[in-house]
Amino acid sequence: MDSLVQWFTTNLAPYISETAIIFIISLFPILELRGGLLAASLLNVDAVTAIPICIIGNILPIPFILLFIKQIFKWLKKTKTFRPLIEKLEKRAMGKSDQIKRYEFWGLLIFVGIPLPGTGAWTGALIASLLEIDLKKSSLAIFLGILLAALIMTIFSYGIIGNIIR
Repeated sequence: MDSLVQWFTTNLAPYISETAIIFIISLFPILELRGGLLAASLLNVDAVTAIPICIIGNILPIPFILLFIKQIFKWLKKTKTFRPLIEKLEKRAMGKSDQIKRYEFWGLLIFVGIPLPGTGAWTGALIASLLEIDLKKSSLAIFLGILLAALIMTIFSYGIIGNIIR
């Protein structure tokens, strides 16, 4: 993830503002809010400015994933080209779904909130959609998970790791 964040910050910096960079990074799967806050600390954007930008960037795609991903996957599986990719994505997401199945709301909140590889709002929304978890329940769990991730990543990006890098 660090190398992707570095690539974005290096290649976008000459063209757009630091806040736009962290917003864009927060929109992307894999990077999400975690990458946005890491980039913000590297670009010396203060945490008070960076946190809301990263939260908004991370949460923006989630309603679309929750509402439309199953239909999009169903449509893409009809094509010979995308079927293997979609099946792989579904298998990978469902392989991470045990705790979410078991605890639903709290499992989803923790899955989204704890910044580990392969977790986050995008994957959490995909799993919630595939498991057909209630839309209101999954939306709230993902939002609270993003807030938890923001807290944890702020501590790491601006505190522990931020001090080591600088």
